[in-house]
This record gives sequence, C-alpha cells and structure tokens, in this order.
Amino acid sequence: MSYINRIFLNGYYSIVLLFALFSPLANAQSSPLTPAPEIAANSYLLVDVTANQVLASKSADMPIEPASLTKLMTAYIVFDSIKNKKITLNQTFAVSEKAWRMPGSRMFIDPKMKVPVEDLIKGMIVQSGNDAVMALAEGVGGSKENFVMMMNNQAQVLGMKSTTYKNPEGLTEAGHTTTANDLRILAQRIIEDFPQFVHYYAIKKYHYPGTPVTNDTNRNLLLFRDPSIDGLKTGHTDAAGYCLIATGKRNIPGLGPRGTAGPRRLLSIVLGTTSENARANESQKLLNWGYSAFDSVKLYDANQVVSTPRVWKGVESSVEMGQTKPIVVAVPNGMASKIKTSIVRSDPIIAPISQNQVIGSLKVTLADQPLNDLPLIALKPIPQSNIFGRAWDSMRLFIQ
Repeated sequence: MSYINRIFLNGYYSIVLLFALFSPLANAQSSPLTPAPEIAANSYLLVDVTANQVLASKSADMPIEPASLTKLMTAYIVFDSIKNKKITLNQTFAVSEKAWRMPGSRMFIDPKMKVPVEDLIKGMIVQSGNDAVMALAEGVGGSKENFVMMMNNQAQVLGMKSTTYKNPEGLTEAGHTTTANDLRILAQRIIEDFPQFVHYYAIKKYHYPGTPVTNDTNRNLLLFRDPSIDGLKTGHTDAAGYCLIATGKRNIPGLGPRGTAGPRRLLSIVLGTTSENARANESQKLLNWGYSAFDSVKLYDANQVVSTPRVWKGVESSVEMGQTKPIVVAVPNGMASKIKTSIVRSDPIIAPISQNQVIGSLKVTLADQPLNDLPLIALKPIPQSNIFGRAWDSMRLFIQ
C-alpha cells in the first residue's frame, strides 16, 4: 500500500473515532425489532451511554428552544474552568445588579453577598437559578456577552452544529435554539469529561444561607421516584414546554470486570411536554423501556486485546489493539447470539505508533445488519526500530 493510501486510511480511522464518540447522527433510529413506546413529547431521544448507541428518537434534529437546558452548557464551561484551574470551587463571586434582577427561577442571592463558586453551581443546578447563572457567567467570562461567545465557541468544538446561544440562562430570545441531538452531545460530554462534578445533578434539596428554605427542591421529579436516577436537568418556558434530560445507572450482570455486574447508563431527552409531571412520566417510560427491551452485551473488557496485527519498522513486531473502556453493544432482547464482529485495519501498520492511536475498527452486525462501528486503538506505544531494522522492513514491504 502506498504512503498516500496509508495517510488516507489513518485519517479515516481518526474520523471514525470522532464520529463514534460524538456524532449526533450515529445509530439515530430505533430498532424495527423493538419499536419505541408512544411518548407524548414534541421531540425525544434515548441513548445507551454505555454502548454509545441511540435506541430511539423522534424529531431529534428539529430546532427547539432549550429553556433551562441551556444551563448545561453554562455548567460545562464552569466545570472546564475549574478543571483547568482558572477558578476554584471555594472562590467567591460578587453578585451584580444584573444577576440580582434576573427574572424567572432564582436562588435569591443579592448584591450584599459574595457567593462561593460551588454554591453558585448548586444554585444553578438544583434551583435552576438564573441569578446564579449570571453571577457565574460574569465571574468566568467577565461579562454576559463574552460568556455567551464562549458558549457558542464551545458548542462548535463539541460538534453541536445546530445550536446557537443568545444567553447563559435559557430565557426566551430570538435565535436561541438547539436540537435533541445536540443536547445529547452536550449531556454525554458533561458525563464523560467531568465525572467529578456529575454528583451535583443528583442533589435533591439545597438552599444558600440567608435565602428562602422553601426554594430548595430540585425540579427533576425522577430523583425522588427512581433511586437509579442521578441527573440531569429540567427546563421550561411557555415556548419550550416542559423539558427534561434524565440519566441513571443500573447494575447489569456481565458488564463488570471478569463477568461481574457493572453499571449501564441510559440518557433520555424529552422535550416539549405539557407539564412537570408529564415530562417526568414520559422520561421514566422511555428509560424503563430502554432497560427492559434491550440486552447489554459486553464484547471485550477495558484494555482487553482484541487483535495483535503485524507492525513494520518498529521495535516490536506486533501491536495490541483494543479500547480503554469496555466494548459494549445494546441489542433487542434475545438477539445476542446474532451478533457478529469483524476487524478492519489500515495495513500495513508502520511504526512509530503512539498509545491510543486509532489503527483499526471493530465492525458489529446484528442479524447481518450494521449495528455499530467502534474504533480500535493501540493499547501501548511502539517506537521506531533502528536504521537497520527499518531498512530491512522497507525491503520486505517492497518485495510484498
């Protein structure tokens, strides 16, 4: 294979990795073998996060107003700022006049207060406080306008191509739109990029000292109904209707190391329902269906060797391929025996190879129909051989 072809194929598998992780279109249809239940919502989407598969969807690319689901992006930027040590949880932010006067849901902070970032995060998530959001936006971005620019830039980086933010809190404003698919990308990235902060979304009650105790309850009713639920965010405006992104984990036999039970996470996005109860009921219906109608099948453990292809011009003659996470697929009940896998590689594989470099893919079919296409990476680096080893392999490749 020519050098140009190798570059093309290596680039192709890099694209496969990005697509499999973040594409809003991957597997965006429910299985005809397991039709989804009727969901009373304008738009919805159910994702098996563990398998990175969409199990069911309706109007997932339809532009919608996100309401307070906007606060997920606000949280993403705040979490990223903490992770990169630009701010700290204990750092205090002033409450501006603008933050104090924010309409809608609030945590009831005022300009006399200097509030720790962690409390503002709790106020934003648990109480959906627009005043907390504005204090965070001004504290992190310097101004609302600059923070909104950061939100839109981050949306593009994450691949949220159908999203435009006009404000950090989610109040109705012309052009402030997203889609269920884009919300899927954002919600999954919060879970994957900031696991140390996800616990805030499971808090049922919180209020800041000096603010009304009666304003302490998380609006996500599923937190109080289903012990497996640990997030994520509610939203409501007259234009958006009642919206909920819910997620939870349940232990499933066989998903853990060496055949033990392990967590399976599902994520539901339900948009445009008619009431607070309706969004909770429809989300619960969708999640329960996802757990009951699909089996979770672990194909390989984390860091398990899937294949050891030949390597040329390296200090070793082969490389171990696999994934750093368990390779799991979701299939309709009783169909696990119809799973088939095949490995595609960008041969010849030539050193140097860096750890986690994509060097192939695992194609999964169900009843001879494509189910998933998962990137396979090098589990350890393979440095180049010395000049004599490289020359010898070059000659052998030429003869081939």
